[in-house]
Amino acid sequence: GLATTFVLLFSNLLISLLRNFIPTKVRIPSYIVIIASFVTTIDLLMQAYLPLLTNSLGVFLPLIVVNCIILGRAEAFAGKNTAGKSILDALGMGLGFTFALILISLLREFPGTLKIDFSDFGLGILTFLKNADNPTLSIFRFNIYSGAKIFTMPAGAFFILGLILAFKQNIENKKKYGDK
Repeated sequence: GLATTFVLLFSNLLISLLRNFIPTKVRIPSYIVIIASFVTTIDLLMQAYLPLLTNSLGVFLPLIVVNCIILGRAEAFAGKNTAGKSILDALGMGLGFTFALILISLLREFPGTLKIDFSDFGLGILTFLKNADNPTLSIFRFNIYSGAKIFTMPAGAFFILGLILAFKQNIENKKKYGDK
């Protein structure tokens, strides 16, 4: 999430500064090159300073280049607005994306493992959250049921996202139509 925010922030800034100089015919390829440059930068920085996190992210970090959020914001906002507005837009979109990732990961961690494990939280970034004796928040002390493993897989994230969207739609329907 923070890597995406970094890429959004700096690509939006550069695109907004260059928007009057990039010809319309090569606008999209130019945006992709700019975005790819910042993704490569963050990838190299993370390999140098956060190798465990880079290894755990695997192919997902380079996939930021083709993330529709970043290209969409470059096309819809940064290419048409000033640098200041583009920075604020990038911060809002990036932090919102980060919040959504955190929410989905927390909501899928518990049904998948029946605990919230802080031992690898941030893989060393937030070491103050670690407790050497018990780095987990566990409700069930007995190993009768070890959780629904589907939630720990990528499909579990889609399932949780679907539940979040269904919950949101239910709230909107109740506001619109009342309790019927």
